[in-house]
Amino acid sequence: MRITDLLNKDKVTFSFEFFPPKTEEGERVLFEETIPKLKLLKPSFTSVTYGAGGSTRNQTLRIVNRIKTDFAIEAMPHLTCVGSTRDMIGDVLNEAKAMGLENILALRGDPPKGETEFKTTEGGFSHSFDLIEYIKQKGGFTIGASGYPEGHIECTDKNLDWDRTAAKVRAGADFLITQLFYDVDAFLAFEDYLRNKHQVKAVIIPGILPFLGAEQVKRFTAMCGANIPEAILNKINACTSDEAVRELGIEVCTEICQKLLKHGTKAFHIYSLNRVPSCEGLVNNLKLA
Repeated sequence: MRITDLLNKDKVTFSFEFFPPKTEEGERVLFEETIPKLKLLKPSFTSVTYGAGGSTRNQTLRIVNRIKTDFAIEAMPHLTCVGSTRDMIGDVLNEAKAMGLENILALRGDPPKGETEFKTTEGGFSHSFDLIEYIKQKGGFTIGASGYPEGHIECTDKNLDWDRTAAKVRAGADFLITQLFYDVDAFLAFEDYLRNKHQVKAVIIPGILPFLGAEQVKRFTAMCGANIPEAILNKINACTSDEAVRELGIEVCTEICQKLLKHGTKAFHIYSLNRVPSCEGLVNNLKLA
């Protein structure tokens, strides 16, 4: 099923992102506990991340294929430019197509661990819109791309980064999923800029992360250049336990999504971190299950 078809219905949809577990036990939990429980919420689709330099390529495709075949949930692999030549990416696309996959989330990707700058692989792609153009030319896939409501951390000009987001759509992206954010006004400004300056018609899906711990959310936002509004940060710092922070994460993300629902947002992509309780809490609070 094409994700654009799932998003074009007159109802609010939600989806989950998973990452490939690093251990056999982690994968067992994912398939025997996490996905079966989250399936009960009836997500419209799922996505699975792709390790730096394609380090989880086979695992990502295998997990996506199993989600589709064993659980009957639409699943989409991430695909990045990092550490891959054009031919290597072509092989991934051919493998995905052979599995019957119809959706790809095309990303430039972050530098590998230990490196601070993205380096183009010889014979590879320098930008995500180059990757998007290549996938479009190959044919057979609905293509998702990323968007950054507060601008990409490597770009000092937020509007320039938003212009580049519009370029991804012109290159062939069919929908956008944003980086995590906790400032609703930042998302609304991003959306307004794309709609009014660039006439972007593609669906823009907010990426929502119900945080699990104080240090975790501070680290994640620092890594991606997202802002934690002072009022939320004060509440995080006032929490006296990890469980209190987790409950706050559900509360904060519920409020964000409720504001976006009133604005007219019709889809949310929830960064699950391969955990169930916070996803359940958020979806149930929003009465989307």
